[in-house]
Amino acid sequence: QVQLVESGGGLVQPGGSLRLSCTSSDNIFSLGTMGWYRQAPGKQREVVASLNIAGAADYAASVSGRFAISTDNAANTMFLQMNSLKAEDTAVYYCNGVTRRARWGPGTQVTVSS
Repeated sequence: QVQLVESGGGLVQPGGSLRLSCTSSDNIFSLGTMGWYRQAPGKQREVVASLNIAGAADYAASVSGRFAISTDNAANTMFLQMNSLKAEDTAVYYCNGVTRRARWGPGTQVTVSS
């Protein structure tokens, strides 16, 4: 069973940046296409970015141009670089496969506030 652990969240002012990390106990693409998800209070979990093994990335319209997804395959780690953060980006962020999923990790809290 693949285990995923997210880290890198925190409190940041609007306009700031954060870099999230997702470390897998297996090859980072063992679940296939990987994604970053977020869940804000009272809202459903949504995928904000995905990356397939060929390197093709896809982004939700709300984060396109501000977020960038990448991997360090040798370290079994996936990243989410988040720039120009907005209050509406506040959420718990998770990583997981897009079509095949492992058990959800603990997530990492991102709070954008002045």
